Amino acid sequence: MERRLERLSWPALRAAASRPGSTVVWPFGAIEQHGPHLPLGTDALFAERVLEAVLEGWACQGAAEPTWPLWRLPVQAIGFSPEHQGFAGTLSLDAETLIAVVLAVGRDLAAAGFRRLVLFNGHGGQIALLQVAARQLRAAHPALAVLPCFLWSGPEGIADLIPEPERSQGLHAALAETSLMLHLAPSLVGPLPPADGLPSQVPPPGWSLEGAAPSAWLTRDLSQSGVIGDPGEASGELGQALFERLVAGWRSRFEALLASDWPPASPGGDYSPGQHP
Repeated sequence: MERRLERLSWPALRAAASRPGSTVVWPFGAIEQHGPHLPLGTDALFAERVLEAVLEGWACQGAAEPTWPLWRLPVQAIGFSPEHQGFAGTLSLDAETLIAVVLAVGRDLAAAGFRRLVLFNGHGGQIALLQVAARQLRAAHPALAVLPCFLWSGPEGIADLIPEPERSQGLHAALAETSLMLHLAPSLVGPLPPADGLPSQVPPPGWSLEGAAPSAWLTRDLSQSGVIGDPGEASGELGQALFERLVAGWRSRFEALLASDWPPASPGGDYSPGQHP
């Protein structure tokens, strides 16, 4: 079964979109600095390879595989990366541009009849932006469910593999990303740099770099090398364990989505202030 949308003819695409629960997955990455040892396209490579492994896993299931009404778009490799500007090689779209791209592509998928669009994002710096784009797209096309998700959030057991302080401080090109790249494309990994970007001054009490009450940090605030964390103990073995959990977690989530009738049908009817539904 051909799952790459760009390889279908238009009648085949129309037939795909008409299937109950028809779903399109759109992988997102970025072209941005990842320290002196990882390639600029790290996030895009991760999103692409995890999604490919999910789809290949279904292909290995034989006759059951074609039952899933899911297709994928080519990876959107350039994203929103202003936090890494100032380092050579970082390419960043404006926020408005990326939102406009999502709205334009989503509009055409909705017009074709697709029921769901998953924004499968590998770049942490555009999580919130893609959530905004998803909300705008859904408001413009209510019949299209839009699910913005982040590669590293959701699958179980990922954090268990990363010890502290890397779990909370290894924000970029550090232990997790370096290990995953050592597993997926070791030839693209250069000599591992020393720890960097662990700030000597922590945010005020109750504030954080990411998570609850975050700060809109720029890499130059924290790091000279572009690394935020310590990749020194990275290994292909850790990368393989991370990859297996990412693939298993996302396969489980896609299967649950495809087996469901999400989104729910609109309850309909008019509602005015003061009325009790």
